[in-house]
Amino acid sequence: MHPFLNKTCSIHRKSLSYYSHLINHCFSIKSLDLAEVIHAQLIKVGLNGYTFLGNRFIDLYSQFGTVEYACNVFDDISYKNIVSRNIYLNGLLRFGHFDGARSLFDEMPERDIVSWNSMVSGYVSCGYFDQALKLFMEMQNASVRPNGFTFSILMSLVSCAAHSKQIHGSMIRSGVYLSNVVLGNSLINMYGKLGLIDYAFVVFSTMEELDIVTWNSLISACCRLGYVELALNQFCLMRALGYSPDEYTMSTVMTAGSDLQSLDVGKQFFAICLKAGFLSNTIVLSATIDLFSNCNRLEDSVRVFVEQDRWDSALCNSMISSYARHGFGEEALRIFKFTLTKDCRPNEFTLSSVVSSISGFTGEQGSQVHSLVVKLGFESDALVASSLVDMYCNIGLIDPAIKIFTGMGARDLISWNTIILGLTRNGRVVETLDVFEKLLRKGPPPDRITLADVLLACNYGGFVDEGMAIFSSMKEDYGVMPGNEHYACIVDLLCRAGKLREAMNIMETMPYEPGFLIWKSLLRGCAIYGEVNLAEKVAERMTELEPQSSLPYMVLARVYEMCGKWEGVIRLRTTMKQKGEKKLIGCSHVVIKNYVYTFNADQLLHCGGKDIYLVLQLLIWEMEDDGYVNLKHDKLSSDGE
Repeated sequence: MHPFLNKTCSIHRKSLSYYSHLINHCFSIKSLDLAEVIHAQLIKVGLNGYTFLGNRFIDLYSQFGTVEYACNVFDDISYKNIVSRNIYLNGLLRFGHFDGARSLFDEMPERDIVSWNSMVSGYVSCGYFDQALKLFMEMQNASVRPNGFTFSILMSLVSCAAHSKQIHGSMIRSGVYLSNVVLGNSLINMYGKLGLIDYAFVVFSTMEELDIVTWNSLISACCRLGYVELALNQFCLMRALGYSPDEYTMSTVMTAGSDLQSLDVGKQFFAICLKAGFLSNTIVLSATIDLFSNCNRLEDSVRVFVEQDRWDSALCNSMISSYARHGFGEEALRIFKFTLTKDCRPNEFTLSSVVSSISGFTGEQGSQVHSLVVKLGFESDALVASSLVDMYCNIGLIDPAIKIFTGMGARDLISWNTIILGLTRNGRVVETLDVFEKLLRKGPPPDRITLADVLLACNYGGFVDEGMAIFSSMKEDYGVMPGNEHYACIVDLLCRAGKLREAMNIMETMPYEPGFLIWKSLLRGCAIYGEVNLAEKVAERMTELEPQSSLPYMVLARVYEMCGKWEGVIRLRTTMKQKGEKKLIGCSHVVIKNYVYTFNADQLLHCGGKDIYLVLQLLIWEMEDDGYVNLKHDKLSSDGE
């Protein structure tokens, strides 16, 4: 080589090394200003067209989000290789310039696996799942061999069993997953999310290498699908094989113990966490609080929470939900107020728990929390919105509940079920059926809870034909086998309509013995329509199921009274006295200025209750004088004493 050329190349190498070092410094200190100064020097000395330096600057500007700068650098590069295009493609996709990225991808003279992976990942991040799968097929047609990253992207977007099995088959043909523990773990997660627990175990059994993430994925899949005891068995097997659980393992099995409501199992897990030092982890502590709460040991949940002496959002969420679950709404609100003073920003789970805890309180408190939800920007969150809908429905304010539901952007099945049940409980059964029709047209497929709530609406509204049509098509149209709650609704509906024979026919087709509530519906129907013989048989069956219940005697006595069989009435009342049965007293609640007044059927539990009855008596006298009512005062007076 000519000495001059050799000297020139040496100068260029030193320049490239110098500027590469400066670019690395920009990466480390994350300084856009310094990057712009160095870039200006490159342009000044004429090195901005060098491929290596240009690629580094595209990557640098992409990290800072200044895509227009990256575009200028890309245009200045004299020779653009595949690395230049891949870096620029990633930068465009990272900051949402999808159209530009697609144009660049289509114009690329050559594409490697990085190019295809970037584009598939871009489709997924933008929510274009079908296009991502289509592009994956194009990649295979172009004879580009997918790698582990390709499959990990695809497994993150799979939503049906058919696609999952196709991807798994491609992985087997490529031979990439048996020796790749990360891909094996992803397969277990994928099958767990799709409910294919058998396939998850097949993947687990064929993996050449296992790690703690593998076990966690399998245990989590079992818990998610309701196989709680199977999850605990895998945990025991994991420890027997010498694998040490981590914080995620313990939080998962704590949740499993919580679902089982087994205090003995929970104590064992708590001991393991204490011994391993996991109680400093907030996720484990939150799972511990939930476990004790679900096992009806709220005092232990409170003790765990208080001993931490810190205000963490996850711990506060668990404690708020625990108080709400046990009916201590005021305590839940108290903790929530403390979280606001401790700069512990509430999230959607906090607000949902708080809303649930005040569902039995006044509308004023609900409106205050609702205002806070709007202020914090969570009104569009499906979980919080569903809790608000449920709260307003529980206190009888159905119109605000409908308004919130209508304004929800994305509605999951929980949202639909909440408004359907709320409308039903508030007597808006016609609107319930309208919402159900909208769900069938626009929403996710209904589940057993949806159908039970709709059948309840048909029951309340006396819609026999509609209820029978829904009940008869449950398995065929919706893939839901009728459960006890569905049979109870449809039997009660038929009995209220006087179709006792049809109700008995349905009871005979049940795959299991009808429960007490179903027999109760049939007995009520017998009482309404005077079916004495059938009522006696039903009452006898009910006393066999629940010998301690006085309901069959009371209803049968009413049937005898209606038919004039007074000897039967006397016999039943004598039997009830011998059994020591006591009549249950109904009660109601009235909230006045944040104070809850409880009214029993035979008294008023309130200081000065006798005075209230005196005022009520005066009002009744005035109503009688005006000709509105005609009541006997002695009965009211005796009740108030």
